[in-house]
Amino acid sequence: MILILLEALGALVLLLLIVWWTMFSGRTKGELPGQHEDGPAKAPPHHPEGEHGPDR
Repeated sequence: MILILLEALGALVLLLLIVWWTMFSGRTKGELPGQHEDGPAKAPPHHPEGEHGPDR
């Protein structure tokens, strides 16, 4: 029983390590630059063909 709990704990630690590595590894202070800047939201780019593309 103890072995199963240790294995589950090890899997949880491994999962948390993978999540941390993919989210924060290599980032300065863990955040993307400009992530929390206040200001107006940018509009999506305008496509000259329209919303559905050139075929419609």
